[in-house]
Amino acid sequence: MSRIAIPATIEAVPIASQQMLSAVKQQLGVAPNLFRLMAVSPQSLEGHLGLFGALGKGKLSVQTRNRIALAVAEINGCDYCLSAHTYLGHNLAKLDDAEMQANRDGKSNDPKADIAVRFAAKVARERGSVEASDVEMVKTAGYDDAEIIEIVLHVALNTWTNYLNKVAGTEIDFPVVTARKAA
Repeated sequence: MSRIAIPATIEAVPIASQQMLSAVKQQLGVAPNLFRLMAVSPQSLEGHLGLFGALGKGKLSVQTRNRIALAVAEINGCDYCLSAHTYLGHNLAKLDDAEMQANRDGKSNDPKADIAVRFAAKVARERGSVEASDVEMVKTAGYDDAEIIEIVLHVALNTWTNYLNKVAGTEIDFPVVTARKAA
């Protein structure tokens, strides 16, 4: 049971969140617990959806975005986000099980994505304290400055949802995946 009450319906969230949460439900077919939790604070839901939407129009592929989400969720030990991104990895990003296991280990079976995921994992583990050589490695792999900024923002966005779910004890409403370890 969640430590912060999650409204059961769209009608139960603050009026300022209802339209945004309805749009989430229209897009996903459901309003997952995480989004109903965020909807308790309309500003939090708006901020999350705004950043998520903006990054969705960025240069990183949906596959790489999901790979980063899995790596960060594993590092932070967030079962909710591991469960959600495993489900989305299969159904939206079309990643196979071997790839998602690699992502949870902070890497990828795709050579170029591997550099991005390794970098994202280091950013998450080291709280942004990476070396110039780490940034250069990402550039050498073919990522430009905009993509590097997006990788860092994806780490931040996923860290925010990981922390929120862990603080709230959000009940998992996806097929459950459990973190192997927390860094």
